Amino acid sequence: MNASFLPPTNKTPLCYSINSPPFNYTPTIASIHYSAIFSTLGFTSNLIAFIVLVKSFRRVRSGSRSFFLIFLGGLVITDSMGLLVTGTIVVSFYVTHFNWRQLDPNCHFCNFMGMSMVFYGLCPLLLGATMAVERFIGINLPFVRSCSKTKGRSVSMVLMVWLFAGCIALLPLIGVGSYHMQMPGSWCFFNISYEGNDKFFSLIFSLVGLTSITVSFLLNTVSVVTLIKVCCGPARTQRRRDHEVEMMVQLILIMVIASICWCPLLIYILTDTTDTNKDDTILFYIRMATCNQIFDPWIYIMCQGCGLRRVKSKTKTPKFFIS
Repeated sequence: MNASFLPPTNKTPLCYSINSPPFNYTPTIASIHYSAIFSTLGFTSNLIAFIVLVKSFRRVRSGSRSFFLIFLGGLVITDSMGLLVTGTIVVSFYVTHFNWRQLDPNCHFCNFMGMSMVFYGLCPLLLGATMAVERFIGINLPFVRSCSKTKGRSVSMVLMVWLFAGCIALLPLIGVGSYHMQMPGSWCFFNISYEGNDKFFSLIFSLVGLTSITVSFLLNTVSVVTLIKVCCGPARTQRRRDHEVEMMVQLILIMVIASICWCPLLIYILTDTTDTNKDDTILFYIRMATCNQIFDPWIYIMCQGCGLRRVKSKTKTPKFFIS
């Protein structure tokens, strides 16, 4: 793909200083179909997952499970909104081929998309780490957990994660990093560079993401080991342990998928800024990362669906026939 760069002038907005539209390229059918199918499938999957979670929340009686479902609900809302916002912009570009310089001469729209990419990218990783902390306390320090558990507390933790991710996304607007038009011209993201203020934002983004994954891995490992140690305990606690195991299985799957989808991008940002095929590389890694928004909801759908069927089977009154 070849870009036609405008002559450098003092009036060129910052977001177009590296890649400046219009671009001389023809988007492939594969790119258009990928964006449309990905956005539709992802949003539909998250909508189904949200319905399943609402049904589970209404049936649940355990406090720890209700708090866990609140965190899952936060993940579903974050993923669905991320797909809706970014997917709408990308698909609209491929359909209309609008000129960013004419539509957004002051970079407001580009900055908004860049902020959305950062915010909706970091939120699932941060929420995954927060869920790992909550499950670690619930399994290893049950007394502390029982003294402080309220549904309002769980909602507050989700809101705090959103606030933290939002503050990071706002940093380029105050000079720490910068959002730029990315090739092939359908999206905006922060400038991955180790020069000037872009260096600090690249480090912040990658380190926050990698730290979240590391915290999830360490705490989930300890929680799983603890569950294994007590799996042969008294029968009266077996039902509670079944719920704990079910939640840990979901959390482990969330962590594994997030690691597979996000680690290539985060490690690339942290270590490699001299790739000669940078545009194609970053686009591939971004697509890998956004696959997380499709795979995550199917974890909730399958696990919560199995849980609902198990609850229904236990509540059915057995019938005895006397011959």
